[in-house]
Amino acid sequence: MASQELKHRTQPEEQGGGETKEIDAAATDMNSSGKTRRQKKTGLARRGFRSLGLAVSFPISLTIMDIYLFGSSNRYRNIEKPFYFPPLWALHMACLAAAFLSGLSAWLVWADGGFHRQPNALLLYLGQLGLSLGWYPIVFGAGATRVGLVMCIALFGAMVGCSRMFRVMNPIAGDLVKPCLIWALLLSIVNLRLMYH
Repeated sequence: MASQELKHRTQPEEQGGGETKEIDAAATDMNSSGKTRRQKKTGLARRGFRSLGLAVSFPISLTIMDIYLFGSSNRYRNIEKPFYFPPLWALHMACLAAAFLSGLSAWLVWADGGFHRQPNALLLYLGQLGLSLGWYPIVFGAGATRVGLVMCIALFGAMVGCSRMFRVMNPIAGDLVKPCLIWALLLSIVNLRLMYH
């Protein structure tokens, strides 16, 4: 008898006209703002994708504008290059790849709240972005290769700083900056070749 009574209690209670009382699962899952947990997660994901798109597209669009305005150098095309020296289009692609990776790594740090905890990381990121954007107009536009070499050394230092600080906050972000270090070395080699040609 006790087991029948227990079974009877677990079934939904019947109301007046034989209708069962149903509880909407989504209604019980509401939070204080009136949104379900699923709606809240979807909204966070949308904002995350928007911020990722902005973090990556901002440095890429600035780099594309930099390449468009200052990237065609007759001096670079006309110098004798050893076989390992990249053509101009490969140098442009490496700059775009570095802009993508640095933007992605900065977003990973930002998403983890790293720029709030260590504001110096944001200053290093903005510094390396400015140095990388300034290299094209100074070297290809003005022809100031010695200043460009100093900028490459400063860019490499800023990238090393970014890699170390980003690694503390997000190890993946720190690793994403490492190919950018190779790019900074490539710019230094190109700069040296232009300086002594």
